[in-house]
Amino acid sequence: MNDLIKTTCPYCGVGCGISARSNTEHRELIVKGDESHPANYGRLCSKGSALADTVGLEGRLLTPYIAGRSCDWDEALTLVANRFSRTISEYGPDAVAFYGSGQLLTEDYYVANKLMKGFIGSGNMDTNSRLCMSSSVAGHKRAFGSDTVPGCYEDLELAELIIFTGANSAWCHPVLYQRIKAAKLKNPNLKIVVIDPRRTATCEIADLHLPLAIGTDVLLWNGLLTHLIQHELTDSGFINQYTEGWLAAKSLVESGYDIENIALQCRLPIEDVKTFFNWFADTEKTVSLFSQGINQSSSGTDKVNAIINCHLATGRIGKPGIGPFSLTGQPNAMGGREVGGLAHQLAAHMDFSNPNDLDRVARFWESERIAQKPGFPAVELFDAIHEGKIKAVWIMGTNPIVSMPNADKVKAALQRCDFVVVSDCIAKTDTTAVAHVLLPAQGWSEKDGTVTNSERCISRQRALFPPAGEAMPDWWIISQVAQRMGFKQAFDYRKAADIFREHAALSGFENDKKHGLRDFDISGLAMLTDNGYENLKPTQWPVNANYPNGCERLFADKQFFSKSGKAQVIPVSFRPPSNTPNDRYPFILNTGRIRDQWHTMTRTALSAKLNQHTPEPFVEIHPEDAKHFDLQENDLAEIESRWGKQLARVVVTNEQQVGHLFIPMHWSDQFANLSRVGSLVNPVTDPQSKQPELKHTPVRIKAFKPEWYGFI
Repeated sequence: MNDLIKTTCPYCGVGCGISARSNTEHRELIVKGDESHPANYGRLCSKGSALADTVGLEGRLLTPYIAGRSCDWDEALTLVANRFSRTISEYGPDAVAFYGSGQLLTEDYYVANKLMKGFIGSGNMDTNSRLCMSSSVAGHKRAFGSDTVPGCYEDLELAELIIFTGANSAWCHPVLYQRIKAAKLKNPNLKIVVIDPRRTATCEIADLHLPLAIGTDVLLWNGLLTHLIQHELTDSGFINQYTEGWLAAKSLVESGYDIENIALQCRLPIEDVKTFFNWFADTEKTVSLFSQGINQSSSGTDKVNAIINCHLATGRIGKPGIGPFSLTGQPNAMGGREVGGLAHQLAAHMDFSNPNDLDRVARFWESERIAQKPGFPAVELFDAIHEGKIKAVWIMGTNPIVSMPNADKVKAALQRCDFVVVSDCIAKTDTTAVAHVLLPAQGWSEKDGTVTNSERCISRQRALFPPAGEAMPDWWIISQVAQRMGFKQAFDYRKAADIFREHAALSGFENDKKHGLRDFDISGLAMLTDNGYENLKPTQWPVNANYPNGCERLFADKQFFSKSGKAQVIPVSFRPPSNTPNDRYPFILNTGRIRDQWHTMTRTALSAKLNQHTPEPFVEIHPEDAKHFDLQENDLAEIESRWGKQLARVVVTNEQQVGHLFIPMHWSDQFANLSRVGSLVNPVTDPQSKQPELKHTPVRIKAFKPEWYGFI
């Protein structure tokens, strides 16, 4: 085995450190948790522990392909560059688009964003992070003037009340969950509240579970704010000195949010609601963890702000053991946000909405072609492809035919698109099947660069093996296309460290009181040598003259990034989900993850032991509903919405509410027939964040009666 190499796990947003030894001759790997990494201190979940099972060459895309025939890199890259250039010449820059992924490294993301927004001149660069984190981005920006996660993981061990709201962390962020479980054993005063319509594995350590009616989170948190006001439990000094908007928010919740009404509408026992309100009121050290159950909603941004409002009302931010805390879903969703991966963003936490930001980025990149307006967010982007507005699209490291809502329409859109490029490390996915050009990208264990986790910690992902076949880094592929499109000087990168230094320099460019302070600033790393980059240790941003070694918590100085320097309390009203159950579609479908699979299973399904946990797609249903619809445990069921249909194995469980179904997101046509839950999912989006409502789709269910079964 080779020397020990420290790298980072490629799965969830916890960002666990890994210590690995590789045998490059036989492509074998020994994986352990990195005991020195501040995210996990040696712990790994089942998926991270099984990474050695996933580094073989089975199923890998190892050479470029054009129209199903293998070719060399020069032919493929030249074709991509020529087709994109010709499309732009004929139809304008908004006729092309990139769709990226939180699986990309920051350096890959940076180059893709720079090419599309800076030199092609279109805002049409969006990412699958739109599906998981954009409501948090929008909520943070409304409240803080910046997309800032204030706290750090240490706060979870210092808190005396932890609230999981819309976050099944036992399965989706297992190592963080284990840290909290250990903290609870050490600290008998630590209380845990889980707010979730389902009774999930996270409830194992809960002192209180609030199975609220799906979509009513704003009601519950506004009710908490009302309780704090009525009992004079707000921090008037903090509110008056450090916030704006308080009177409007206070006026909004003073009628209609009494505790009896809240309990009734949320369908919760009133005593449980009182307990939650009293615990929050009485416990200074409170951390509110929120994730996809909050974000993936047509009112996701309002839900985020309803949570943050309660923290601002009590001054609970910027202190140890305290704060609202967004848990990212993907390993580099945060890094993507840093470089402007979403269609409404520019790089380095700058925005199209600010003309000074546009001018600043254009001058830094020395580009006269920078996009002047946001592009299409994910759902609208694929609608635009379907309508023929976008003629050429490049999809990088993601599988939207499986993961997008209204996925059958996404598939039809790509099938009719003039030119589809997919760069991936996997040869056969639902999305690669419709590509005109396939470009082999390096996968985890070959890639080299950085990622940023949920607590703003930048970590190195290092190569453990030489590249497989002809696979190349995403940043190299994008740069080569950019050079062939005529932008050689701006994309003449030799290595990932070159890109990181540029990214770090841009973060500090005119980032001062004179030009306007921005939260994201890693200018302290802009002069890293190649050796310094290679040996970069996990570091929380900002990293600059004020914080040369990084910063654990932001807002300790009570200075925010709005124009006034004050936090904004945002008045939010409850809005029910856009599509409600009816006689034809009487059930509410909720989607999510399971413990041992990741996204669309292209990597985790390579591990036999991970497949043993849950071997096929399933639908959870309450016993009363199962009886009413004549469904038995292990039956096959057909689930249908107005957008599509799916087959799944029936699981009868009291962990579901009556009238609700749950189906995991992972299965694709590569693994089971009619198994894509995205085909069912409602494509309505949040008006602020443009994030889809993946947690609330009206559906119907019936037994599926096949004429015959076959067993293998």
